[in-house]
Amino acid sequence: MTARGWFLFSLMGVVWGIPYLMIKVAVDAPLSPSMVVCTRCALGAVLLLPFALRQGGLTRTVRTHWRPMLAFACIEIIGPWFTLTDAERHLSSSTAGLLIAGVPIVGVLMARFFGETERLGARRVAGLALGLAGVTVLTVPHLTGGDARSLAEVLLTVLGYATAPLIAARHLKDVPTLQLTAPCLALAAIVYAPAAALTWPSSVPSPHVLASLAGLGVICTAVAFVAFLELIKEVGPTRSTVITYVNPAVAVAAGALFLGENLTVGIAVAFTLILAGSVLATAGSGGSGGSGGSSGSGEPVRSAVPGEAMGSAVPGGSAGLGEPVGP
Repeated sequence: MTARGWFLFSLMGVVWGIPYLMIKVAVDAPLSPSMVVCTRCALGAVLLLPFALRQGGLTRTVRTHWRPMLAFACIEIIGPWFTLTDAERHLSSSTAGLLIAGVPIVGVLMARFFGETERLGARRVAGLALGLAGVTVLTVPHLTGGDARSLAEVLLTVLGYATAPLIAARHLKDVPTLQLTAPCLALAAIVYAPAAALTWPSSVPSPHVLASLAGLGVICTAVAFVAFLELIKEVGPTRSTVITYVNPAVAVAAGALFLGENLTVGIAVAFTLILAGSVLATAGSGGSGGSGGSSGSGEPVRSAVPGEAMGSAVPGGSAGLGEPVGP
């Protein structure tokens, strides 16, 4: 890998590992989940829409594919980004980051419901079992501590992140990635604008909270999306998927370093199990295990991206076809 490739890889490992931290800072301010999601989506849309328009044909794309685009937006952004943000009012950022790391595992299972007939094999079944064990280790203490609702919200987020790429791969594979991402972000911002206005804080948030909101929209969404496209061009779609296994470590480290979250034995065990499970569950599937990234030109690129089952196109939380659109 070239020096530029390593730089982009390191950059993506950070920008898709820190959204959990930034969400936690914002909701602890406290800002409402609606305001956090609306601000993030609005910033991302404002920055990406000019590039989508520059490609030409955006209006025609939306008019032709509005139904699957609407479904994708709801399942990938509008629902998951709210449930994840709301859950972090009660869960640590590291716990949320580790649970989201289970997306590849759920993606393998969801692909079966969408007609994938490839035999799983012993290795992938073992990966699913390890991942489930990791999620169990992580969730049991919270179930006894009264955080069942928050855990359910994160698991719904995982389900959305694993399902939306399958919709994209089946119904939106010919849509340039920017022209899918930007309108979906804009729609999400519009959906949450009324609730955000009703829950607007009575005083201006502190500088570090404003910085977190700006970071979510600018760095973890818009910049991350562009950087991921450049990474795919530099190292190829297959190598770029390794980021999926770096993000949880960054999420845990960021939570401990900046928020003082405890690094417990349970977190260490869960991290090991989920990481190993993700690697095994997505191994040996070649290009069919997951799917797409996107080229710099906006044309879909087929690849097996373990971040999600079939390739999503939303940054920061599943940017680039296949990376979790990030939190």
